[in-house]
Amino acid sequence: MREDRRRARGLLGEDLAEQHLLGAGYRVLERNFRTRYGELDLVARRPEALVFCEVKTLVAGSASGPPSPLEAIGPAKRRQVRLMAAQWLASRSRPDRPVGASLRFDAIGVTLTRAGEVIDIEHLENAF
Repeated sequence: MREDRRRARGLLGEDLAEQHLLGAGYRVLERNFRTRYGELDLVARRPEALVFCEVKTLVAGSASGPPSPLEAIGPAKRRQVRLMAAQWLASRSRPDRPVGASLRFDAIGVTLTRAGEVIDIEHLENAF
């Protein structure tokens, strides 16, 4: 039962992160792309960049875990996201990457109340 709540909270965080990106002028290309290394949360683009986003969602005031969602994205997760991004790129014969655009790795932290209400959404561009 607890795992179901964690999964539901993660999906809500991804929904909110996607809405945030769309509102900021990004075009979301893919969500939950599965690779042998795991699942890439969001792939988006802007004219200047193809962006791979890792989304972390936490409930405020939890007794365990990091104090903020972005602090939960450590070196191992960063390596994993890079591997998944390489697989995403390899799976495309012509990636949706504008000419001259850079690759970017962003992190989006979503903080919720225990009731599931949004407290904060923090988007860190070029996070890693």
